[in-house]
Amino acid sequence: MQLVFFLEELSARVFLEGLLDRILPERVTPRFVVFDGKSDLDRSLVRKMRGWLEPDSRFVVLRDRDAGDCREIKQRLVDKCREAGQESALVRIACRELESWYLGDLNAVAQALDARNAASQQNRSQFRDPDGLDNPVQALTRLAPTYQKVAGSRALGRVLDPDHNTSHSFRAFVAGVRRLVTEDQPTG
Repeated sequence: MQLVFFLEELSARVFLEGLLDRILPERVTPRFVVFDGKSDLDRSLVRKMRGWLEPDSRFVVLRDRDAGDCREIKQRLVDKCREAGQESALVRIACRELESWYLGDLNAVAQALDARNAASQQNRSQFRDPDGLDNPVQALTRLAPTYQKVAGSRALGRVLDPDHNTSHSFRAFVAGVRRLVTEDQPTG
């Protein structure tokens, strides 16, 4: 089986390349379609999804929420998946952005980004609910001044604990992916 990820940016891909080895069964091969931002994803998703010809494929759409309304964004993407004939596609929104997921596991941040004091901050209120932070990138760069989006995402993907993270949207993503690869459903 193939699990095809439609992603808004390269940093999501490099993060998932490290993470998925630890959450997917060996029989599942991840594939990635990386768009040039949210607008490109919104504009091209239906066409790319319809054009996917490889059998035994299941689909995941991942997008940052940023400042938008999570429910509206998700519903719009679900509607696009339906329009493409892929009603069973999993749509997940990173609230507020991928960096919120990273802040949900400050042990990983300490390890991957050489941020020695980061792990001791996990019980602070802002990191107990990193999805609620207004600017997770800024919070992450305060903890790890050397953080760079692609290199940091790659390093964090290798060490972020999929089972112990305070980000609700990350936990929903992991649970959804695990459920998708275990369901017995026909795919297009």
